[in-house]
Amino acid sequence: MVIKLSSPRFKADPHPFWSELRAQGPVHAVTLPDKQPAWLITRYAEAVQVFSDPRFVKDKTNALTPGQVARQPWMPKAFAPLTRNMLDLDDPDHARLRALVNKAFTPSRVEGMRSRIEDLTTELTGRANGRRRIDLIRDFALPLPTTIIAEMLGIPRGDRHRFHRWSSRIVSASTTPLSVMRALPSVWAFLRYIRRLIEARRAAPGSDLVSALTRVEQDGDRLSSDELLAMVFLLLVAGHETTVNLIGNGVLALLEHPDQLQMLRAEPTLVESAVEELLRYGSPLDLATERYTREDVTIGGVTIPQGSLVHIVISSANRDERQFADPDRLDITRDPNRHLSFGYGSHFCIGASLARLEGQIAIHTLLQRMAPFRLAVAPSALRWRPGLVLRGLRALPLERAS
Repeated sequence: MVIKLSSPRFKADPHPFWSELRAQGPVHAVTLPDKQPAWLITRYAEAVQVFSDPRFVKDKTNALTPGQVARQPWMPKAFAPLTRNMLDLDDPDHARLRALVNKAFTPSRVEGMRSRIEDLTTELTGRANGRRRIDLIRDFALPLPTTIIAEMLGIPRGDRHRFHRWSSRIVSASTTPLSVMRALPSVWAFLRYIRRLIEARRAAPGSDLVSALTRVEQDGDRLSSDELLAMVFLLLVAGHETTVNLIGNGVLALLEHPDQLQMLRAEPTLVESAVEELLRYGSPLDLATERYTREDVTIGGVTIPQGSLVHIVISSANRDERQFADPDRLDITRDPNRHLSFGYGSHFCIGASLARLEGQIAIHTLLQRMAPFRLAVAPSALRWRPGLVLRGLRALPLERAS
């Protein structure tokens, strides 16, 4: 089965396809757009199983034979430092890096950003209120998390537009040689920028997160240069890309369900449960990042061979009728709501608390401070970003409702 999982057309409405796959079974062999064979996990119970099973590894060198390694898509040496990020490592390396970053990326540091997030959302909605038409992505969903993660990491204001441009080009790339070549200039520029930032913080530390990461230590262990580079890169990219999608996809879902929108306007205390439901319903990540089978693994009655590439389809698991009652209905009071949008198990998203805080403040402020708005184009005219893992809008044109 060959499916164009990364195309904007598919991203516009993937759920009927995922529903069809779930009905057929939990495990599916496919060919990805870059011609790689892969296996998709589409049901909730099996997704949790794969998230938790140590036979599914993140570091391909722990799973592939030398022959399989030789057949892997070409990757330039410039990408090598990025393989030392937490997303692509297994324990004990993953646990070691996570313990170190947890000493710097603390709950108190995240909570300390609350007033800044509130001020920024008020500022952004104030600007929007002065106009009859806005693009919610450009004017709100993008600048909010971009500014916050940049300020946390100590990125100068004038550089922030550059790191989002680099990030967008990188996450939109597939693993085809042509796509990799197109992304190379952005990777090189991004890594060169981060190296200089780290050098500057080592020479003159501040109160920012990069400075904290350069100093962090546990039992005499510190982040190596490549590990620090990969960590800052990961925090910059993951620290804003998914939150842009949470806000954009979430607002679109509310506009498409006016009863839920009005309920949340009338009862703003529902914002926490609303954001959890928007995370489930609109899944900022379509697919979880890669996993590989360390050995032959039978799951859902299907044997996945050793060395196989496996993707958990988060947006499908989040709509699994075996786990969620009436899963295609948006219900901002849904309880329980054990969605998988931040993953599960040892690789649970380290930035989940920041994303939740930004999402709650953003949605609350939009509905309470901004004049009532509606879609300025037909839903079919909305443009979606390409890419295998993420699912988000290029733009969300809104206009005043009255």
